[in-house]
Amino acid sequence: MGRSYFVEETVGQYLSELTKSKPLVTGLLVGQCAPQRDYVILAIQTPPKYEESKSSTGYSSELSSIDEEWTTAHANQVSRMLPGGLLVLGVFTIAVPELSKEIQNILRKLVFSVEKALARKRLWSISEEDVSDRVALHLCSATKNWERILCRTYDVQDPKSTAKPADWKYQNSPSTSWLSLECTVNANIHIPLLATSACHELEKNIRNGVTRWAKQIEEAVILINGQVKEEDADLVDGQKKSGRGITPSATQSFNARVLTKLSQKSNSRSTATVQICSGSINLKGALKCKAYIHNNKPKVKDAVKALKRDVINTLSDRCEILFEDLLMNETPGKKSLEREYHALPCRVFAPIAGSCVPVCDYKFGDETFGEIQERFLEMLDQAVQAEDLHTVEEMSTVEVIPPKEFPDDIQHKHLTKQTLLLKLHQNIGVVIAVAVAVSAAAFSFNYFSD
Repeated sequence: MGRSYFVEETVGQYLSELTKSKPLVTGLLVGQCAPQRDYVILAIQTPPKYEESKSSTGYSSELSSIDEEWTTAHANQVSRMLPGGLLVLGVFTIAVPELSKEIQNILRKLVFSVEKALARKRLWSISEEDVSDRVALHLCSATKNWERILCRTYDVQDPKSTAKPADWKYQNSPSTSWLSLECTVNANIHIPLLATSACHELEKNIRNGVTRWAKQIEEAVILINGQVKEEDADLVDGQKKSGRGITPSATQSFNARVLTKLSQKSNSRSTATVQICSGSINLKGALKCKAYIHNNKPKVKDAVKALKRDVINTLSDRCEILFEDLLMNETPGKKSLEREYHALPCRVFAPIAGSCVPVCDYKFGDETFGEIQERFLEMLDQAVQAEDLHTVEEMSTVEVIPPKEFPDDIQHKHLTKQTLLLKLHQNIGVVIAVAVAVSAAAFSFNYFSD
């Protein structure tokens, strides 16, 4: 038996409108995976390229206009704009029935390409319980019954996976009563820069530092409303079950705190690495994190996993956005040797029509809300009012202390492991103590209501 997809009726209305616009449309499906079923709360058409021709010379030319690289780039942008618990579930296309065979081949390729692109930037680990099926949906455009669809899934962990049939079922606002978890994490991450690192490796150094921090978050303990709960316990105690999950009610919210482990196990062995560092990067600020979970008897472990991944994703995404901005605005040939401070973008949330689950974007201090609205429209095909945009946190900063040059002593630039050992042997009677201070991310945890 294949997987079942419970779909917001607003998604069905959106797809119905798309069938009237063009003979061929591609896009992404966004929602949440669960053990028994998946939930689709958003469909987003792939935005047209800036130079895309609007002329049509037939079916073959239309199919050739589907750009795999453009679709994966769009998926990367969309994944940044999702809170914890949501992900890109797959892709869809609207095309005439005559192209059904060709479309299935294209959809399969898109499903695997999108997942590969998203996995490449992922800093958290996949668990055995994560659902690896992704959906490929084909809707027929040249029919009065637009709901004539072909829904299939592929196992993206298996490159040789074949299509499996799946059910596509519409429901009236299944996500209006989802549960939410919120927390604020104060991050202070120190990343040393090796003396051998070039300036262009700054982004790589930050990614490595954030990856180590992400590992701490994955191993952290989460308090939910001040309590530690068993992983396999129900998130909501004594919940009343209706035919399709918890009895519908107002959205229930939980306050969470992230507690990282400060000491290693007594039986584990720790080693120190001596490295020559001449600069550092400090990431400081408050991260406002949110995760949403379906209301069909969710487990504590599912909610905790969604929240931890949001904590990791939001810092990683901000760093990526900052470096994209720096690359776009850098001055050719400029090499700064002074300490620099850069503001990480703030997180801005906006509602989705017919759902309690919001989407988000990131705003630099010099950007206007009008620019954020344009981005929501371009990337998510969502028209958002300025008064609905909600910024929920303080500005975070990146402090960059660049590597120092030693013009009077060229030997420092060519110091190798061999020369260090030689100097030690030549001065065997002298004890040289080398202290390497590694500043781990320390968190102070406070939470507040919006």
